[in-house]
Amino acid sequence: MIDPTVLTVILNYRTPEMALDSAAAAVRAMDGIKGEILIVDNASPDDSYELILATLADANWNREGRVRVVQSGHNGGFGAGNNFGMQTGLSSGEKPDFYYLLNSDAFPNPKAIIRLRDFLTAYPRAGLAGGQSRGLNGELQHSAFRFPSIASEFETGAKTGFISRLLKNSRVSIPIPDADTQVDWVEGSNLMLRRQMLDEIGMFDEIFFLYFEETELCFRAAQAGWRAYFVPSSEVLHIGSASTGMKSWSRTPQYWFDSRCYFYTKNHGAAYMAATTLARIAGCVIWRVRRVSPNKPLGDPPMFLRDLVTHSIRVLFGRTPQKVAPDQLPATQAVMEDQK
Repeated sequence: MIDPTVLTVILNYRTPEMALDSAAAAVRAMDGIKGEILIVDNASPDDSYELILATLADANWNREGRVRVVQSGHNGGFGAGNNFGMQTGLSSGEKPDFYYLLNSDAFPNPKAIIRLRDFLTAYPRAGLAGGQSRGLNGELQHSAFRFPSIASEFETGAKTGFISRLLKNSRVSIPIPDADTQVDWVEGSNLMLRRQMLDEIGMFDEIFFLYFEETELCFRAAQAGWRAYFVPSSEVLHIGSASTGMKSWSRTPQYWFDSRCYFYTKNHGAAYMAATTLARIAGCVIWRVRRVSPNKPLGDPPMFLRDLVTHSIRVLFGRTPQKVAPDQLPATQAVMEDQK
């Protein structure tokens, strides 16, 4: 593959200034790379689209016209918004060789994009590759993972030393690699996808609103013989990860339970999904028994165990996962819809 093209897709939802800063960083990181940057406004209810459009018209860093903005017309979540951007393609109407997905709260280092592109170019069976994320204080964030399983659900719930040691090879979060490493899946905030792979297996499953969508895509890719890699030399500054993780939730949103349920059911069947839930409940019970001191952090969002059981009962009686519209979310959760 000679001089492959890259389409960078930045998904925006009510964060126009941040999306523009992300695009500015992407422009610098796209230097020397054939391709474009596309900001997708995911049906923001504010004036995000108009603000971005007006800024692009005046920005010196967009004097070559490499940055465009489009409206998705519908907030279908992270996967649907990125699918819209990838399907939009280059302004010439052609499809790029690679798609680079960048969160609006992530800012790539100058070599972040080219290192992923060069890695995928060098390894034809690598279907996707993700890079390293760093927080505002420079701390490394976990960006590469194992596929979740019955064992990992039990370990996550139990939070108990000897159980974690016993199931260390099943834990979803892996020690951060310091070299290029094949992994099960990588997060979607700094992720490059091979178009050839997507042409074969399809894009994100849009039933997922938020969470588990990149996990499921990587699982589908692995089933088709494609490989996922973590490339630590590709770095982004990612300011949203800490504030949008489960530990910061005041309550686990409905769409997280729906996405979890759909992931297991789609890929392993209803019986396996039920087993993962029982394993998580058992682990949570163990942790609550061990948590003698009320001052010791629970480690889960408030009422997580009750919400998990309630959701499971609803599924048992035939409730199917449904997307939650932004205006149905609590205000503290609505702002997280395009953040990973």
